[in-house]
Amino acid sequence: MPRHSERKYRAVTAVQRHLNRVTRRLPTHTLLETTGRTSGLPRRTPIGGRRVGDSFWLVSEFGERSQYVRNIKADPRVRVRIHGRWHEGTAHLLPDDDAVARLRSLPRMNSAAVRVVGAGLLTVRVDLDGPGSGR
Repeated sequence: MPRHSERKYRAVTAVQRHLNRVTRRLPTHTLLETTGRTSGLPRRTPIGGRRVGDSFWLVSEFGERSQYVRNIKADPRVRVRIHGRWHEGTAHLLPDDDAVARLRSLPRMNSAAVRVVGAGLLTVRVDLDGPGSGR
């Protein structure tokens, strides 16, 4: 990663670490829950994205450097909290998808932030399990 991208990554992740502590507690904010690849513990990350049918789409601003993407690579079984309701599903990393084009179909505010701070965008699709999968 070029020097500028590395500085951007470190700055953004430092800010997000603090913001995420607060955002995770907001009852209606969308969360992605992965299983920690080392600890085996649930890891919850505030995300932006959109449900389309039985799938939830999002774009990771730092691609495979994002901790939740690394967790997905180790175990693709995830949960997504959408409008306060949990849904189980299987996450798929889509490196061949045009992430910039995908952002145009996702919520504007989050997409704008991802475009500004991101480097190495990666599309993620979560195929949600059938009825009754939410908790």
